[in-house]
Amino acid sequence: MFALPDIASGLLCGALFGYVLENAGFGSPCKLTAQFRLTDWSVFKVMFTAIVVAAVGLTALTATGVVAAAQLYVPAAFLGAAAIGGALVGAGFAIGGYCPGTSVVGLVSGRIDAVVFFIGLLLGTGVFAGGFGALEAWTTSGELASADTLPALLHVSPWVVDAAMVAAAVFVFWLAARFERRGAGPVTAEQAVAGAQATSAAGASSSSLSMTSP
Repeated sequence: MFALPDIASGLLCGALFGYVLENAGFGSPCKLTAQFRLTDWSVFKVMFTAIVVAAVGLTALTATGVVAAAQLYVPAAFLGAAAIGGALVGAGFAIGGYCPGTSVVGLVSGRIDAVVFFIGLLLGTGVFAGGFGALEAWTTSGELASADTLPALLHVSPWVVDAAMVAAAVFVFWLAARFERRGAGPVTAEQAVAGAQATSAAGASSSSLSMTSP
């Protein structure tokens, strides 16, 4: 059983996270689809920054003894499953314009396309759960038995991997800026929200016309 404070803190953090996503424009499909068109790299920048900060922070915390490395759970590296799942999830992002988290934000904001995406998400989850017995082998395919982390695989210090990730982030951010300058630049939060509202309004108008037409 979950304690009430745990549920309350989870709901509070989720609400705050959703508020930040919406106000930054990440609750709009315009942001995510622009990433796939390589015209707005905001989504990639945010995710890569989070990964780098978490990696460097975790290395520092384990090195100073604040976090015990032996108590950290590291899941097995299933490269085949990750590739299959990544391709399917990426296709869903590109087609639908949402990820699971941003679809909830869009749903709460009253966007019709987010409602459709969220219903599809629930249906897909149900189909996967119902057919898990037949798909289970795929979820564990391509296991890397030699190591579960990059430092262990490459036989180097975690700081070396962290430094490489920071260098990669700097390079990708520079490359992203060049792509963005070739176009109209990143989609602002105001543009993203306005675009999503226009999409929802068009969808509502289309539905209304189809219902009233003879």
